[in-house]
Amino acid sequence: MKHYQSILLLFMAAAVISCKTESNNKDMAYAISTHQDNNGFNYETVANDPTGLRLYTLDNGLKVYLGQNNEEPKIQTLIAVRAGSTYDPADNTGLAHYLEHMVFKGTDKIGTTNYEEESKLIKQISDLYEAHKKEQDPEKKKALYKQIDEVSLEASKLSIANEYDKMVNSLGAEGTNAFTSNEQTVYVNKIPSNEVDKWLKIESERFSKLVLRLFHTELEAVYEEFNRGQDNDGRKQYFAALEGLYPTHPYGTQSTIGVSEHLKNPSMEAINAYFDKYYVPNNMAVIMVGDLDFDSTIKKINEAFGSYEKKEVVHPTFAELAPIEAPVKKEVLGPTSESIYIAFRSEGKGSDQEMMLKLVDYMLANSQAGLIDLNLNQKQMVQNASSFTNFDNDYGFHLLYGSPKAEQSLDEVRDLLLAQVDKIKKGDFEDWLLDAVINDMRLSQIQQYENGSATAYAYLDAFIGNQEWDNRLKMLDEMKKITKQEVVDFANAFYGNNYVEVHKLKGEDTSIVKVENPGITPIELNRGKESEFLKSLNAMVSPDLKPQFIDYKTAIKESKTDNGLKLSYIENPNNDIFDLNIIFDMGQDNDRMVSLAAGYLDYLGTNKYTPEQLKQEFYKIGVSYNVFSSSDKTYVGISGLKENLDAGLELLEHLWNNAEPNQEAYDKYVESILKNREDGKTQKGNIFWNGLMNYGQYGDNSRLRNIYSQVELKAMSPTELVNKIKEMRAYKHRIFYYGNAVDDVKVALNTHHNIPETLLDYPEKTEYTNLETGGNVYFVDYDMVQSEILLVAKGEEFDPSKLAASELFNTYFGSGLSSIVFQEIRESKSLAYSAFSSYSNANEAGKPNYTMAYVGTQANKLEQAVSAMMELMTNMPEAEDQFNQAKEATLKKIASERITKSNIFWTYEGLKKQGIDNDNRKEIYDAINNMTMEDLKAFFNENIKGEEYNVMVIGNKKDMDFDALSKLGTIKEMDIDYLFNYNQPETLKQ
Repeated sequence: MKHYQSILLLFMAAAVISCKTESNNKDMAYAISTHQDNNGFNYETVANDPTGLRLYTLDNGLKVYLGQNNEEPKIQTLIAVRAGSTYDPADNTGLAHYLEHMVFKGTDKIGTTNYEEESKLIKQISDLYEAHKKEQDPEKKKALYKQIDEVSLEASKLSIANEYDKMVNSLGAEGTNAFTSNEQTVYVNKIPSNEVDKWLKIESERFSKLVLRLFHTELEAVYEEFNRGQDNDGRKQYFAALEGLYPTHPYGTQSTIGVSEHLKNPSMEAINAYFDKYYVPNNMAVIMVGDLDFDSTIKKINEAFGSYEKKEVVHPTFAELAPIEAPVKKEVLGPTSESIYIAFRSEGKGSDQEMMLKLVDYMLANSQAGLIDLNLNQKQMVQNASSFTNFDNDYGFHLLYGSPKAEQSLDEVRDLLLAQVDKIKKGDFEDWLLDAVINDMRLSQIQQYENGSATAYAYLDAFIGNQEWDNRLKMLDEMKKITKQEVVDFANAFYGNNYVEVHKLKGEDTSIVKVENPGITPIELNRGKESEFLKSLNAMVSPDLKPQFIDYKTAIKESKTDNGLKLSYIENPNNDIFDLNIIFDMGQDNDRMVSLAAGYLDYLGTNKYTPEQLKQEFYKIGVSYNVFSSSDKTYVGISGLKENLDAGLELLEHLWNNAEPNQEAYDKYVESILKNREDGKTQKGNIFWNGLMNYGQYGDNSRLRNIYSQVELKAMSPTELVNKIKEMRAYKHRIFYYGNAVDDVKVALNTHHNIPETLLDYPEKTEYTNLETGGNVYFVDYDMVQSEILLVAKGEEFDPSKLAASELFNTYFGSGLSSIVFQEIRESKSLAYSAFSSYSNANEAGKPNYTMAYVGTQANKLEQAVSAMMELMTNMPEAEDQFNQAKEATLKKIASERITKSNIFWTYEGLKKQGIDNDNRKEIYDAINNMTMEDLKAFFNENIKGEEYNVMVIGNKKDMDFDALSKLGTIKEMDIDYLFNYNQPETLKQ
């Protein structure tokens, strides 16, 4: 979704101490100033910067972006390198991404018990890989790989797997990860604010030296990631667009993941050379946004990274691309539903084209009142359509995409999308749209800057693109100056037959690369060992950080409207945006027609407005509305600028009271529902996580399968659906408001929200029974490289007393990079890219908890992977040090957690559903604090060990080892239509 809630920000003007330049064509509203802090460090600020950035440059060239956000005692950290797949050697594609993985493996101090001896073995492995890369004879290559495997096993006896992950996890870090794209590799952690010293000690050491330990097992994990990409039709379609846009530039000639041949023939020497060339301070940035002190933080960063040596960095340059003078058409095959991309190549980040294209893009699609939104989605001319832009340093693009209705061709979708571009070229759009779009973008951007993590990524974007921060801030001001005629002139000059068109078609992809299982010998994890570095880290004492808990009954204020409705409210401490929700404690389980009616309402007009005019009226005033039904709740709400709340509520109530049924709109709505069902049958994730998982828990009688048949949908009366929505206000309901001036809200509700004197009770709920699990294997045949398997066991009813142990268990055993499951399945045995397990607590009192375990791997590893997972689920490894780290991490995460803003209300809603009426985090915190390994073992034995599993499997039937699967239970191959109950003779009755 492009459209965010509109917000109002009062810019705080900062005093300009000394201008960087007196006259350099800078807009003085965002003038850059230089300052000196109390420690003598120079930094830059930008006047009127809502983020308050301090930009430092250390003597060695390292850029440091610091921003303050005190909403929670956490700091979003990013360590960025201007190096990505664009700079991969042509014969070593995937190198930058693989290097990203290896930076997690430690240094000569982290992750080793004896680096002097280990380094000798790593050198042998490197030499063997060079020989392996050069060798052409397949049998000799296998022999070399066997030697690599043997030496790697010996080297692993001296290493400590995942020591980096254990260290940052023990800090209470969240979101530990990294990513690589065209021109960047970025390392991510969100840390408690009292752990800055330890985090800097770790990261300073981490980037000081590259050690390619545990290389071949991680390489296999990367290959599994490559396989996941082969199973992702969207990714393949996207890269096909890049190939067409950039036929002689690395953006289009080499993907970030790399090609199979290069992945299987890596060069450790080349990876080391890449690290030495690009991982230098003047090519890197440290970005920290959160609860920090500027002066002390920059001093610590300088101590951590200031000794890094500056080196000259020259990034490769590439020949200018030839113009695209005629449409370039490509096709991509795969099992998912059809869609189309239409992409226009542009200049890169910071160019005038970037600004113009972002503006045009929002004019086309802003999720509410763009030309594509109104003319295609609102009128149901296509199944769905939108657009987006992307800009890298050398080039960018504007991409339109859409999927067809039933019996509609991709060529027809293309023509409809291009017709909306033609409207821009002809000036066939309302004059107010320009201003509304720019205001929407400005307010969305400022809302982004309220969030510390989002702000950090905005700084990252500027750094990687070599952009001055003031230029990023003033872009919307520059957009404001653009006239309608300038937009028209630009569109006519930019858009023509210069596009790449990629058709995603259904069919078998014969380019898929399938590989044999290399037969890796499981390496040593040395889970109980610690490096000297870790011991020194543990000796450091961090400032204390106490958890804070909420008294929900005082944090959530209560009032009533004149007609007696309960009004719960929380004041917005930051700005003048609001969110108003009318809540009915009834949903699809009470009346399945409500959800159908809510979706239909989106396509209706009134006696005063057409459907398109309604969307425009909301967009003009910076307000959006929603009507949504879940299983047990229905929400009718608006959000946006507080000053327009009254107008927004009046408009919503007008729609609610005066919606007019339209048979043509309903017929198209039904067509869309049926096409969504057909498309959903082609989506692997939908089949696996919705269809199979629901069937494994509920069998034939599930909420997922209780749907209207095609016959019932077509026979439904549109008038009946409209009346259903109109009659909703006659049922009991309550209101939640997040914003300011609650008295104004009460006046607006008293004026516009009229209800009967006596409200109706809710219809009786349909209950769905969670079946006992065990002995069943449900399989779906799907054209894919990998196979995915999920084990699900029904447990006891929800019990609040288990929340503490389950949270600690999940941290220690099943989730995260330092968990037992991840270490055993991926790190030691290289059996999967993704593997996890969890004890999942029910979100409702009286419902059962579940134990789950997941593995995604290529079919020829499935039996080994499942066997390894089942062994873990039967016999939990006990590692006291790792338990203590997991315990410390869990406590620190609770201590640094803050529930704020509207989340206070919604969190309390979830707790009440579980039968809890207080902030139970205090009980959880105290319980974990007193927990021992024996307690966790008892929890495992009582709730995990010996459970009976239903097993869900999706994969390519011709690759599947059914004899191995049959050991897990009776195999039943499931028809997808049956899973979702799409071809039922009758629906389940309420």
